[in-house]
Amino acid sequence: MGVQVTTDFLKTIGMSESEFLIEMAVHFYDIGKMSMGQARNFANLDQISFQKEMAKRDVLIKYDVEDLEADLRTLELMDE
Repeated sequence: MGVQVTTDFLKTIGMSESEFLIEMAVHFYDIGKMSMGQARNFANLDQISFQKEMAKRDVLIKYDVEDLEADLRTLELMDE
């Protein structure tokens, strides 16, 4: 299934194609429908640029206790 967004629609909402893609990507990341990698690729942005766009919209990076524990295990393995 493909979705088409017309130029007229973008004019109506006052956005460029790239602004629209960024808004959609940030929204879908924020509600958990896309990973950060998927969202930044969808928006055609590198990691830092996507995180800056998230910050503009007060969207935080999702990092929970499980992520921290996984990172700590990785660090422990690197020390061995």
